[in-house]
Amino acid sequence: MHDTMLKLYIKVQDLMTREDGQDLVEYALVVSLLSLAATAAMGSLAAAINGAFGAIGTTLSTALPKT
Repeated sequence: MHDTMLKLYIKVQDLMTREDGQDLVEYALVVSLLSLAATAAMGSLAAAINGAFGAIGTTLSTALPKT
């Protein structure tokens, strides 16, 4: 039992001193920031596209002769 606890302790200490996971966390933060910015931009882009199609629809409905 003592050997198992010692091995577990050594493994936990090794995981706490390793720096490999820091790069992964940094990349995850960058990706989340980019996705947040893209989501915010999509809202204003969707509004602009909606306005453009509305203007096209109005122009077409006034330009076409009524039957």
